[in-house]
Amino acid sequence: MSTNTIISGIIIAIVLVIILLVVLKLNKKDFNLEVNKLVQYLGGKDNILDTEVNMSRFKVTLKDVSKVDKEGIQKLGAKGIVEVDNQLKIIFGDNSKALKRYIDDMK
Repeated sequence: MSTNTIISGIIIAIVLVIILLVVLKLNKKDFNLEVNKLVQYLGGKDNILDTEVNMSRFKVTLKDVSKVDKEGIQKLGAKGIVEVDNQLKIIFGDNSKALKRYIDDMK
């Protein structure tokens, strides 16, 4: 094989890697933006009294549950929401622990 063929192959590989990285970046949701939206949908950070995580469930205790936008939370990817008194149990899957950490850091 000639040097030009090898160089062409390397350039094509680099271009493909760059395209793949761009596609992955565009498809990846901005986690911080999503968490900020979640906080808004929960009625703001002043409405959040406490957070807990149990496996895939994110449990949040609120001052006023009437301020919650459940439809907005569903659009963020919640697989289910259960309301009990002033608490919401939201099934977010693997993101639950990261959500708790981020929200607790906001307080």
